[in-house]
Amino acid sequence: MILIVGLGNPGKKYTKTRHNVGFRIIDALEKSFDSAQDKKVVLLKPDTFMNNSGKAVRETLTYYKVPTRNLCVIHDEIDLPFGTIRISKNSSSAGHKGVQSIIDELKTKNFTRVRIGIRPEPKIQSQKSKIGTTNFVLKNFTKGEEKQLKVIVDQATETIKKELRP
Repeated sequence: MILIVGLGNPGKKYTKTRHNVGFRIIDALEKSFDSAQDKKVVLLKPDTFMNNSGKAVRETLTYYKVPTRNLCVIHDEIDLPFGTIRISKNSSSAGHKGVQSIIDELKTKNFTRVRIGIRPEPKIQSQKSKIGTTNFVLKNFTKGEEKQLKVIVDQATETIKKELRP
């Protein structure tokens, strides 16, 4: 069995924020999986806030008896350009507090991360510097980014499905 977790914050207020790109990808995966063939995949959008995701992930892993090596965490990554998709395994949180919460709860970093780049374009980068990283990730995507996001979510969904194939 595989547990795929999308990180984000619960509540309508956060639905379209950069920090919730993990939730959006979980929604897309849910629509794209064939329930008959994909019974060995559990999808999770923790109902805790981002920085407390670890407890929900640990409890779900325990409930389904999933080893941490079969955990895949999808999250926003401010260090990658907008739209970039990177897979990493057994790596540090690189300052991402949601990922760090998971590492702290599980006492390991032996899981897969799907990092979705949200770093702004240069003109927006200066805005990020003025408002700070926390406020930036809690802002909605721009209209231009929203237009591109469907393609990015579709690409991430396909990348994850390929990664999970035996």
